[in-house]
Amino acid sequence: QLQLVESGGGLVQPGGSLRLSCAASGIILSIRTTNWYRQVPGKQREWVAAISSGGSTNYADSVKGRFSISRDNAKNMVLLQMNSLKPDDTAVYYCNTRQNNMDYWGKGTLVTVSS
Repeated sequence: QLQLVESGGGLVQPGGSLRLSCAASGIILSIRTTNWYRQVPGKQREWVAAISSGGSTNYADSVKGRFSISRDNAKNMVLLQMNSLKPDDTAVYYCNTRQNNMDYWGKGTLVTVSS
């Protein structure tokens, strides 16, 4: 079975930077598009960024120009570099991928942007 584990969350000041990691383990049949989502309790989950198997990237308008998604296939890891963080970026961040026609999610890592 495939498992995803996010890490790197924490407390950061507005304007600061943080780097999140999504590590995949278990049975990995192939490299698939991986997404980052974020969610505030009581709010709808929001898509943040995606990177395809070929390395193409896409970003939500709210983070475009500030966040950068990348992957390290050798380490089965996807990264999310977050710069110029704003209080509105505060959320639990989740990584997601699809394999064998199933969606897989990590448990999330909390990012808090506050003075």
